[in-house]
Amino acid sequence: MNDWFTMDQIDKETYIISEYRHWEETHCYLLNGSERSLLIDTGLGICNIYDEVIKLTDRRVTAVATHIHWDHIGGHKDFSDFFAHEDELNWLNGEFPLSIEQIKDMVVDRCDLPQGYNVDNYEFFQGMPTRVLKDNDVIDIGGRTLKVLHTPGHSPGHMCFYEQERGYLFTGDLVYKDTLFAYYPSTDPEAYLKSIERVAALPVKRVFPAHHNLDIQPEILNRMQHAFQQLKIEGKLHHGSGTFDYKDFAIWL
Repeated sequence: MNDWFTMDQIDKETYIISEYRHWEETHCYLLNGSERSLLIDTGLGICNIYDEVIKLTDRRVTAVATHIHWDHIGGHKDFSDFFAHEDELNWLNGEFPLSIEQIKDMVVDRCDLPQGYNVDNYEFFQGMPTRVLKDNDVIDIGGRTLKVLHTPGHSPGHMCFYEQERGYLFTGDLVYKDTLFAYYPSTDPEAYLKSIERVAALPVKRVFPAHHNLDIQPEILNRMQHAFQQLKIEGKLHHGSGTFDYKDFAIWL
């Protein structure tokens, strides 16, 4: 299982931990501060991300989920200190809208599983966060601060994290190169538009998505904003209207 995770370094205090052997190609981000470290998302949970994190920091680690979907909280069980948004606490307390069997099917879907992995042992993480986050909260890890941006649309409590000093925007599932999912009953296309408009207005220098291609430039924020705005103008910004392709990304409504 040693080759499950792929490591990349953004700067001397920031790392990307990726899972390329699953079709979703998840990315988690470790930010080291002077007082503690912050892990943005904990991935699929197929292999132990904690073992990789402690190679990159000797500080206390807090995990924070961009949102409470199975592919973002898979490693939460190994972090006693974690944060979550107030609008998704019910999903951490038995009210997630998919069954455990549906989740297990997605865990193994189009995945080069490690030898010996048994999905029957998979559990959907449940628990109470050590801190409940809301819009505009600040996370201070010592010498580094991140602003919490409540960006619903993909999910009710979805968050992006903006590190103004470095111009870093960690976008979770709000922004990435591939098909953006806004068709689930728990998604909200109108809220998605407002969230895209919000992040597109920021002076972002680098965009860090939760999935797929890491070669993603801030200009994509404006293109996504225009795409969502145009769909609204055309009366298509609602569930069931279809999938719309924009070359390096698509929107599934």
